[in-house]
Amino acid sequence: MRLNENVIEGTIQADGTLVLDEPTTLPAGRVQVIVQALPELTDGDPFWDMMKSIWAGQKARGHIPRSAEEVEAERRETRENWDERQQAIERLQEESRRLRDLQR
Repeated sequence: MRLNENVIEGTIQADGTLVLDEPTTLPAGRVQVIVQALPELTDGDPFWDMMKSIWAGQKARGHIPRSAEEVEAERRETRENWDERQQAIERLQEESRRLRDLQR
């Protein structure tokens, strides 16, 4: 998901209007709306019943999911840290090669 979009579920009313489940975080202005029907979740399906239980527990504990911006910031930090780790690994490998060559 790009930072300039939100994915929000909603309900189409009988008169054709769309009611969103939550407000969007986008700034005021024109938007493009793509409407896609979601599958009905059947009661009694073990997987969906488990997911509903998890979601209800999170909601009851006041869990607030991370925003797209928070997720992207964490991804960026992970990539940066991975680059530093990879460079440290390469330095260690080079030092090991150098010491091995000196012992020959």
